[in-house]
Amino acid sequence: MLTIPAIRWGKPYKSLDNLEVIHFDTGEPIAKIAQVNGGMLQMDYRHAPRARQVLREIPSRELIERCKKAAHLFESAVLPMGDQTQSVDDFVHQQSASTGLPEHMCVNNMKKNAFVLANMDKILDSLTRGLDLDIFTRGYGEEGRGVTVSYQVQTPVLGAVLPNNSPGVHTLWLPAIALQIGLLLKPGSQEPWTPYRMVSAFMEAGIPPEAFGLYPGGHDVGGTLLTRCTRSMVFGGAQTVQQYEGNPRVQPHGPGFTKILIGDDVVDRWEDFLDLMVESVFSNSGRSCINCSAIWASRHTEAIAEALAERLGPVDVLPPQDPKAGLAAFTNKQMALGTWSMVQQDLSESGVIDKTAKFGERLVEKERCAYLRPVIAHANSPERAIAAKEYMFPFVTVVQSPQKDFVSKIGSTLVCTALTKDQGLIDQLTESTVVDRLNVGPIPTNRLNWLQPHEGNLIDFLFRSRAYQLADMG
Repeated sequence: MLTIPAIRWGKPYKSLDNLEVIHFDTGEPIAKIAQVNGGMLQMDYRHAPRARQVLREIPSRELIERCKKAAHLFESAVLPMGDQTQSVDDFVHQQSASTGLPEHMCVNNMKKNAFVLANMDKILDSLTRGLDLDIFTRGYGEEGRGVTVSYQVQTPVLGAVLPNNSPGVHTLWLPAIALQIGLLLKPGSQEPWTPYRMVSAFMEAGIPPEAFGLYPGGHDVGGTLLTRCTRSMVFGGAQTVQQYEGNPRVQPHGPGFTKILIGDDVVDRWEDFLDLMVESVFSNSGRSCINCSAIWASRHTEAIAEALAERLGPVDVLPPQDPKAGLAAFTNKQMALGTWSMVQQDLSESGVIDKTAKFGERLVEKERCAYLRPVIAHANSPERAIAAKEYMFPFVTVVQSPQKDFVSKIGSTLVCTALTKDQGLIDQLTESTVVDRLNVGPIPTNRLNWLQPHEGNLIDFLFRSRAYQLADMG
């Protein structure tokens, strides 16, 4: 069986304590992953400055070229993995087997990560607004108009407590290496595959091993990482986001509550946008924070919900190897049962209709796992509790609301697609502080522009702009 060690600043560490990763459906063991504790991470963190040091010895432009090489290796090569090697097919099968994602979705997420690495020069040029990357190495430099600018690094390493639900989120920490900042990662117990394969590709591409730490383990490891690192990311639910909200050291990533708003000026031709709505709800089996969880309009809402239900209601469970599989398994069966119980409670509220009920049972139980088939609900008011809900499967509520109430009642929204030409509504959304990413026009919520920041600019998080004046000493 494949055995995967912890990585202590480039050095493999075989632990006496190992976690078995098993196939979500068969229970067959896939791999053993070393488990470490928070004390080890606490002790090893004293070597974190070395990660920054070894990366600063390589110019950023050279690191970017090595990132591009790593992108090719990640997407196509046989790479070292623990005490064995891993082909692309191995990676896809293993990731699908432990996360429940259909294999074609694993391939798509793999391509997303490789795309970010392969286009690192363009992404950093956008995030830095065209600044010379040497400024981030030295800490200061000329902006181009005779002014000295300074960016003070805030951490030698970027920490991340990584999730299990969707491999696409790993794009958020990839630029750190090209910015000469090391990586200290706690891999998810079910999805260690992306961070381990990515680090393996980085090393094979010539990035110094001392820049990487991977510490799989329990909650104490995550807690220690978030306490010790001066800049870190954490992925979790609404409670996690609330816990770290306002903490400048931690960038929390949680539910997106992503929405599509259909303006009064175009709502009478809502059918023109049906494919866009289906893609926004259904892509990646609804697991992403950029999947649409609510569609708001002032009229035709029941017709919109009916049309979505006709498209998505019949979707059924298929084997993960099937290229047409659209649903990911809940590898923890109890989580599926608990989620379905909450959805049923939401659907029972007055003014809420389940438009997918006629297409058969939504909960599909198997011996070791379960699936939730798509749910399309209609709410006759934004006041219904279901209008503000998000779940980790294809789920959306079509909300009837006057357009004048959209901005004041939609609440926190990671991605908002505004289907309208109404400049007044566009201006309101542009000014709104509850909307993060704004798409004006027919852009599915799941289609990101990687040349723009996602949930905050990583440069602003890792560096601090400050005054820096130089004078001739004579």
